[in-house]
Amino acid sequence: MTYAEVAVNSPGSRSAFSYAVPSGLNVCAGQAVWVPFGSRVVQGVVLRLSDEPSVAQTREITGIVTDCPLLSPIQIRLAQWMSEHYLAPLFDALALMLPPGLERRTTACFQLTDAKADLSLTAEQRQVLHIIGKKKKISLPELEKAIGRSKARQITDQLLDRQLIVKTLEPEKARTKPKTLPYVKLIANSERIAAEQARLAKSRAYKQAELLEFLIGQTRPISASELRKRLNCSLDTVKAIESRQLVSVERLRVRRDPLSHLSLTTHPAPVLTPCQQVAWESLREVIVREPRHSARPAVVLLFGVTGSGKTEIYLRALALVIAAGKRGICLIPEIALTQQTVERFAGRFPGRVAVLHSGLSLGEQYDEWRRIVEGDCDVVIGARSAVFAPLPKLGLIIIDEEHERTYKQEDKSPRYHARDVAIELARLGDAVVILGSATPDIGSFHKAQQGEYHLLELRERITPRGYSPLPEVSIVDLREELKAGHTSLFSRSLLAAMKEAVAQGEQIILFLNRRGTATFVRCRNCGFVFRCPRCSIALTYHSVEKRLMCHRCRYSIRVPQVCPQCFQRHLRFLGIGTQRVEEEMGHFLPEARLLRWDRDVITTRYAHEQLLTDFRDHKADVLIGTQMIAKGLDLPQVTLAGVVNADTGLNLPDFRSGERTFQLLCQVAGRAGRGIKGGRVIIQTYSPDNYAVQAAAKHDYLGFYCKEMDFRRQYNYPPFSQLVRLVYTHLNAEACRREAERVYQLILEEREREDIGDLGVIGPVPAFAFRARDRYRWQLLLRGSDSTRILSRFAFPRGWTIDVDPVGMV
Repeated sequence: MTYAEVAVNSPGSRSAFSYAVPSGLNVCAGQAVWVPFGSRVVQGVVLRLSDEPSVAQTREITGIVTDCPLLSPIQIRLAQWMSEHYLAPLFDALALMLPPGLERRTTACFQLTDAKADLSLTAEQRQVLHIIGKKKKISLPELEKAIGRSKARQITDQLLDRQLIVKTLEPEKARTKPKTLPYVKLIANSERIAAEQARLAKSRAYKQAELLEFLIGQTRPISASELRKRLNCSLDTVKAIESRQLVSVERLRVRRDPLSHLSLTTHPAPVLTPCQQVAWESLREVIVREPRHSARPAVVLLFGVTGSGKTEIYLRALALVIAAGKRGICLIPEIALTQQTVERFAGRFPGRVAVLHSGLSLGEQYDEWRRIVEGDCDVVIGARSAVFAPLPKLGLIIIDEEHERTYKQEDKSPRYHARDVAIELARLGDAVVILGSATPDIGSFHKAQQGEYHLLELRERITPRGYSPLPEVSIVDLREELKAGHTSLFSRSLLAAMKEAVAQGEQIILFLNRRGTATFVRCRNCGFVFRCPRCSIALTYHSVEKRLMCHRCRYSIRVPQVCPQCFQRHLRFLGIGTQRVEEEMGHFLPEARLLRWDRDVITTRYAHEQLLTDFRDHKADVLIGTQMIAKGLDLPQVTLAGVVNADTGLNLPDFRSGERTFQLLCQVAGRAGRGIKGGRVIIQTYSPDNYAVQAAAKHDYLGFYCKEMDFRRQYNYPPFSQLVRLVYTHLNAEACRREAERVYQLILEEREREDIGDLGVIGPVPAFAFRARDRYRWQLLLRGSDSTRILSRFAFPRGWTIDVDPVGMV
């Protein structure tokens, strides 16, 4: 008998289970199967086959989900690495690579038996039997919807005991499948058609005659929807001529194209600048080098200032890889950048670009996945999940703006970082990785300095007017503004610069990394602050919605007229957000046309693209936004970038707060002066002497890097150690604290037993957001050279989340 090692869809399982393969069932590695697991039947993925089981007793595979393997050996090995590195369930890692919509569960279904119902049945039991008999077969969710959840489960258990119904487990319906549409094709010969045309003319069947005449001139099947659009032809008309065997109607598979709404044009490659040419020749040598097949893949850090032409280097690298018969993936940090990136890449590789990200419909994701796996594209563009695209013959992975924290999945397991996954995938598949950024991650630049990565630099900015220096940056000390009696959101210099830019027909971007109008609302009489009843944070006032809102759980209330504690009307709205900036701009520059870009206005599918198009077409003079506007946008008409407050993230209890502030300020500054005219940047801050702000004002990455590395070396923070963040959540505050302290003691005992001297433990302490969505949170931080080694031996109960290499500590 053959046995299969299967990763099952069960929470917390990091190992595979042995199952016997029934005779007559063809199973291979990478295939999705149904397997019994406890009292349930769950999905699983076959990892490998063997002649001997790994345990004494095995159960048989119930059935197959798909006829052919869905995962390649490289994908299986990548998932195993992710499970081991991130201490995540193995199936969770595998599920990232499965076709969209494939993951399903089984549901209980009930049917009547031949047994006769006796008179002792209750009215509710008879009601359930009537419902099941009427439907012939009914699922448990359908029954719960009809009579209530608890009642459905209780009564079906009673009827099962009496053997009046039988229960089966059946897979849920597939969430998506190939889309098909009816197509009409002419099948009759010319003689038959001529005779039918004469008959239709006599019988005055003009619509049928018109349809037949139209189909004669077509060389391909025509969709029924196209016939309705062109000829106003009904389905009855099609059926009429089909019944006379003049045409055939077949359902053909059609692709749900996520790029169909874009007008894409091709464009030739520009001539490289001398600086680009040097970088390109060095990169070319890395790509064309003989196959590596080594423990360390080829990783190139392309360190180029904003506007230095990194995208052109990406395009040439892809062209070189494609010419060699391979393909590439390009990751972008935000879905909002998809249109801009696709326009550039599709212009160079027309018809050969696929898009894959969570902003697509499930059907579009499925069709793009099928197109990729069938080899119908050469380039895949998408956010972090696109790194799992099933691209055959992968030769290149590009990670643009590689420093962005959005490449880290933080909300669910596995909590992977796309950059690290891409490097491991490149190692397994003998591919090259390009990391591009104007402000590289400190860890990435450190590895480049150590020789682990190839470092290539682009130090010159390229604009339509040729070589251009980076924009001049001015720092405004908001403390001095207050001393001078100027209390506006905008300093005198920023306000004057904005008025000048608008008068000259130029564009402005204003950056503030906070949404809403006021950060919190306080009673001046008693000090009461409106807080979320489910989270330990203040409610933010949104003037457009006229509500106080929680930015964690979306709880909201109308703005009260009086304080609920002292019943006075002395409410004060404190702090600022993007809505407040928009209101102030309307007051100071009423003639300026404004756009706001934050999560509150992005409510529809193409809102990102429409907003970006409107601003590019100069339908607005000022773009106000959060960090979305700082991520790689090419806005050539922007000449002024203003940072309303640079301190919003500077003082968070996170060792990366300085690095994030520096990166954001540099990226915002990089949006100005990319066109014909030069640019200017004004940074408003209460901390003008902070090293991150000073370095950003000078565009001095190396100076910032040296100071930051001194700080991290002193306190043993990454890249000099590995961090693991453990967070426990519970509905009860005291139970949450006790469990965190219990695990803390276990870690200390294991550290002493294994004599791991360099492992430090910070905590247990309440998390920065102590309560979120009605659950209390305590956390532990492990810091050492190999922090995961000690954790791999523990079985954590439900409620714990483990974040290896976290990008944030709050």
